[in-house]
Amino acid sequence: MNTNELPPPESASNPRDNPCLGHDSNAAAVAVLTADGISYLLPYAQFLYAERTANPALEKEPEAPPEKMSVHFVGAEVIVLGSGLKRIERWLQGYELSFVKSADSRLGAVYDTLITSVTLTLSKENV
Repeated sequence: MNTNELPPPESASNPRDNPCLGHDSNAAAVAVLTADGISYLLPYAQFLYAERTANPALEKEPEAPPEKMSVHFVGAEVIVLGSGLKRIERWLQGYELSFVKSADSRLGAVYDTLITSVTLTLSKENV
């Protein structure tokens, strides 16, 4: 191997390059960045459960994101819409998801996982 050769460029589908989510095997919390520019830090110590389903909005809106994930923490619920959300599920399971945020839907052709919408609702007792 010629040591002057550059390594091949990383694929755009590499999860480390994905603008929608981050992976960190030492994450203690998930940063949730909403469309209105607010950032929330939710500690894994308060993670309760997550549910990934088909997006019910598909019945009325064929162009809606195909998947929906509800992520529940003590005092907060995060709703993620997009495609390829199984990766988020796996990273949550290992406490390795470091951040989620939405990205332009046109990136769906480039990335295996695309988050088109992130909303966070705080429970009333914590507001």
